[in-house]
Amino acid sequence: MAILVGTRVSRMSLVYFFDYATVSGSTVTGWCVIASFILSSLAGAVYMPYLIERAKKCLDFSATLHIIHLFICIMYGGWPSSLTWWVVNGTGVAVMALLGEYLCIRRELQEIPIARYRSSKPLSFLLNIITCIFSYIYMNLYFQIISIGSFSESIADHAA
Repeated sequence: MAILVGTRVSRMSLVYFFDYATVSGSTVTGWCVIASFILSSLAGAVYMPYLIERAKKCLDFSATLHIIHLFICIMYGGWPSSLTWWVVNGTGVAVMALLGEYLCIRRELQEIPIARYRSSKPLSFLLNIITCIFSYIYMNLYFQIISIGSFSESIADHAA
């Protein structure tokens, strides 16, 4: 928004983010605000495969994000009565959800690489070793607890 709107105004403020009156098709600044909202929806969709990773959650995430924006707009400047604001934000939700779902589905459908040999990366090798050690410790503790329980039961049986 700073690139599109910041070049057109003398001072950037929260008005351009949260006041519905700035989203207008009658001025060049208004068109820049509209373009920045649509571009931010595109950017949000591009980050969705990395943030939420599931196509089923894309609509929920984008709708929640825009509803939070609606609440902040209501607190900042009142109920948005501009039809342009509603159209721009509805389009933003649709663009963000649909493109995000498409990108998440593409990522989900990628083949899972199964290496024939173990990874030669030192970090993954170290993580495998640490996981094996913790699994070994956990299993030892588990079996010790079970054996202590059965040992105390056998002592109680002999005492009786």
